Amino acid sequence: MTETISAAVLPSILFLTALIALFSDKNSFDSFLSGAADGMKSAAGLLPSLCALIVAVEMLFASGFAEFLSGALSGVLGAVGIPSEIVPLLITRPISGSASTAAYTELLDKYGPDSMAVLIASVIMGSSDTVIYVISVYFSSVGITKTRHAMAAALLTMIFSIFLSSIVCRLFFG
Repeated sequence: MTETISAAVLPSILFLTALIALFSDKNSFDSFLSGAADGMKSAAGLLPSLCALIVAVEMLFASGFAEFLSGALSGVLGAVGIPSEIVPLLITRPISGSASTAAYTELLDKYGPDSMAVLIASVIMGSSDTVIYVISVYFSSVGITKTRHAMAAALLTMIFSIFLSSIVCRLFFG
């Protein structure tokens, strides 16, 4: 029953939207085309930021700096209760969603879904976002160039979510 309802939700929304557009006094198709054109302009404006971010992430990993940083941070993080196994995830999560997903998948394969490291990584993946990506994309789309305070606040929030994820997982699963 639930699967049938779930499968019908999206087609129902599309059908209702088409009915509303059909009986509306506005020219809905022209409004749609205008919105699509604005979306394409926004996407084209975001391309330089996205290209720069992708190149920076690839350089970080190709240079070996991510591995070096992972080794340097593992001792300090282990001392405060964060498993050293999740350091690659912690490095990639603020920068790249796909890289952090790859690091998370590697953790799952290596340690299994019931290990403490993977439980903490799961909570981190669900409670944090790709800070640098979000700030660069959203701020560049509206022309904001001074992101100093936003970046600091977002990174502090990310650090807080990492510590809180570790504490919560140890309380509930430890």
